[in-house]
Parts: sequence; C-alpha cells; structure tokens
Amino acid sequence: MANAMATPVDRDTAIQRMLEALRAARKPILQANQIDVARAEAKGMAAPLLKRLTLTKASLDSMERRLQAISEQSDPVGRMRLDQTMPSGLHVQQVTTPLGVIGMIYESRPNVTTDAAGVCIRSGNAVILRGGSEAIESNRAILAALHSGLEASPLPPDSIQLLDQPGHKVVRQFLAMHTFVDALVPRGGPRLIEEVETHSRIPIIRHYDGICHLYIAEDADEAMAVALTVNSKCQRPEVCNALETLLIDAGSAKRLLPPIVHALSAQRVELRGCPITRSICPALLPATEEDWATEYLDATLSIRVVHGLHEAVAHIEAYGSHHTDGIVTNTNALAQDFVQQVDSASVLVNASTRLSGGEAYGLGGVIGISTGKLHARGPVAAEHLTTYKWIAYGKGHLRD
Repeated sequence: MANAMATPVDRDTAIQRMLEALRAARKPILQANQIDVARAEAKGMAAPLLKRLTLTKASLDSMERRLQAISEQSDPVGRMRLDQTMPSGLHVQQVTTPLGVIGMIYESRPNVTTDAAGVCIRSGNAVILRGGSEAIESNRAILAALHSGLEASPLPPDSIQLLDQPGHKVVRQFLAMHTFVDALVPRGGPRLIEEVETHSRIPIIRHYDGICHLYIAEDADEAMAVALTVNSKCQRPEVCNALETLLIDAGSAKRLLPPIVHALSAQRVELRGCPITRSICPALLPATEEDWATEYLDATLSIRVVHGLHEAVAHIEAYGSHHTDGIVTNTNALAQDFVQQVDSASVLVNASTRLSGGEAYGLGGVIGISTGKLHARGPVAAEHLTTYKWIAYGKGHLRD
C-alpha cells in the first residue's frame, strides 16, 4: 500500500532516482548481459531470441528515454472520473486507484524489467517480476540499479521485486498467489501464455503473439506500399508488432508485387507466397497453411493475394492475433471500412505496423501490448494499471 498512499511528487521523485541510478549502472548492466548472452549462445538460442536478449548502449539509451517519458506523464492516481450530486443531496464521486500488486512474467527481453518497474511505480502499484532464466544476470543488475534509486526516494525498494529462483515449480506457486497479486501480465510466446492461462488463479491482462498483417489495397501508391512493407517487416523483425503476412489486392498485385518483392529480397527476407503470388513472382517459396498462422519473429514473410477488402478482413479474422493490422490505400471510405471491420488492438492506416506501441502513441514505456479486451487493450501504460472506487458523501442519508 506504500505506493498507493504516496503522493504524486513521491512517485515522480522515485522514478527520477531510478533513472539516475540506471544511468550510473550502465557498465555493470552491460557486463551482466554479456554473461547471459554468452550462456544463451552456448545453449544454441535461436537468433531472434538472442537479439531480444542482447543489450547495447543504444538499447540502454532507449530504456532510459522511456523511463524519462514515464516520469513526465501526469499521475493517473486520484483522477476524478465522476463528480455529481444526486437529487437526494448525496454527493457521488468516482476516483481512480491503483490495482495493487502486479505480477509480470516475461521472456528474453531485459528492457522489459525497466519498463514494467517504471509503469507500475507511476501508477501507484508494486510489481513482482519473473523474467526468463536466460536473462537472469541482466535482470539482477537492472534491479540492483532500480533498488539503489528507490533507496534514495520516498518509496521502499521492495516496491519492485524479482522472482529469480529457478524452476517451473516456483512459477506454479506464483500463479496461485491470488490473495497477494491483483493482476498478472504474461508476455512471451504461445507456450508461456498457455502455461499461465492454464494454471493462474490471478486475473490476467493478456499479451499474446503478434501475427500482424498489412493489406495493400488496389489503389495503393507504389512508393508508400513498398516503404511501409519494408519498414513493417525489416526495421526490427524480432518484435511483436513486426509484419508477418502481407495481403495484396488482386487488382494491384501485378503492379505492386514485383517492386515489393525486390525491396524485401534486397533486405534478405525469405518470402513465401500463395499460388497467385508465385505466378507473378515465381522465385518465391510456396506458403503453407501453417505460414498464415505463424509469428516468425525473423526475416521471413508470407504473402497472399486477396480479392477485395472482404477477403482481406476474413483472412485477418481467421489467422490474426488481434494485435496490429494495417491498410495502405488512397481511399478514405475504404480505410474506414477496414478500421471498422478489423477487430484488433491497433489498426493503422497508411502507417507501419511498427508504430503500434507506447512511444509512438505518446505513452512512453509500457508493460506490453495487450491482445485481449479486459482489463486493457493495446499498449498498456500507467493509466491502464488503475481501477476506481466509488465515494459517496451524505448527511445522514438513508435508503427509502
């Protein structure tokens, strides 16, 4: 309850001290990360996961920038959502409050440790972190820095805790702690999410995989279609909002597929296409049914030719993960139809799928991108880790 009872100034101070300590601890954090990376390489970790695990000076810059953005946000606790006096004279208010204790289970990416800590402190919550064993030294070093910052602040260091004991038994015990943990955020691959959903007794804010689509409409501009496809797929292929399936309208396929394929091939992306796609670009590998439902997290892309918006939306509904999907078109009415019909957390018009996230949406650091509809959807920032209470002021009011 210490965080919930703290003032906005206390929370501001805590995040600033965390940021200062993180900056001062760059060297030990990078050294710890090198130990994790070397161990992961020795065990044969797949390249996309290894890239997620690796910290660099640039990634530390990004971690610090997001924490700074969190510190600059308005405090989400204590906001008045409703304030009215009833005809009876009863004064009724609805005020935002923290959720309480947030549990966070995640894989590979040690930068999540800083994001989750900052978002939870900003929203008046405490957080218990369970990172993957592959990032244990990195997470310990980051936590040591954050604790150092909190020690110089009004908030207790135990506001952020790391569950670093090895083994699945510890995770199972954690998932049963519904009397102590108010909400759970799992962030990782399908196996992790299934494990959590099967065994958790804690309410879940679901962060699932990102099978993201970009639909190139018949009237799409060539330069824009090529640029958005390449950026969506290649800017960081190992992250959840990277493009996994390109849908291109039959009316523009012969015009746009060759330049798109050429640009992606220049980026060494492995391309897999449907029969119509391969009739236009024969060098592509054949796409299978499994490809449409695969989150590659790598330099691989599946391409399908569709006949109109309805077929594009149907494909997204059948194979997508409700994460991020976009359209490239010059027709506003078509764009609005796509926006209304696609049931995803983020729907983009003439923009890269890589833009669905905290920084691009002005949220700073987030704890992830929720693909569910309860309690939050899309990028989950500090304001989404609050609930509310009703407060009623009377003068001896009785129920008739």
